[in-house]
Amino acid sequence: MTSLNRPARLNRALLAVFGVVLLGSGSFAVAAHFGQLAFLDSRAALIPAAADPSTWVLWVAAASAIVLGLVMLRWLAVQLARRPRTHTWHLEQNSEQGSTELAANTATAPFLSEVTTYPGVHHARAALAGTRENPALALVINTEQGGDLTTINHHLNTHGLPRLRQALDLDTLPLTVEYRLTTHTGARAH
Repeated sequence: MTSLNRPARLNRALLAVFGVVLLGSGSFAVAAHFGQLAFLDSRAALIPAAADPSTWVLWVAAASAIVLGLVMLRWLAVQLARRPRTHTWHLEQNSEQGSTELAANTATAPFLSEVTTYPGVHHARAALAGTRENPALALVINTEQGGDLTTINHHLNTHGLPRLRQALDLDTLPLTVEYRLTTHTGARAH
């Protein structure tokens, strides 16, 4: 299956290239400063016959570099985050009488089985996040380019989501859906 989410792939590739370039140039500068490079004189001026910059300029440059580095690390961390964090739900009303635990993946497995039977859906992933008091469902659906998203949404809202809410004994379950289009057009049996 080919992914049509090329901007995200390009974004990650550019982040990786930018990170490698910054890491290499930083390593080069540190090695040159400590005299580890034989072809450079560590005591030579960077720009000949130039006056030393003011101290405040150096502090601003260092602070800017640190802030930029932290922003880049945050950006990279966001790129790696794929799914919301799931928890094990505790369903007991009275803990003295016993406890029931339900893994989020176990709760969403039948729901995902149903979603993959919808017309045009090739694959689906779900993450049931939050607690029983404040749940949230994140759904990623891979569908063919000609797939009818309105029909898929109709099936979700009239069949899949009400059944999941009933199974989990929830009045509301906020849902976010991300559609990923694919060029895969293999035959499907229903």
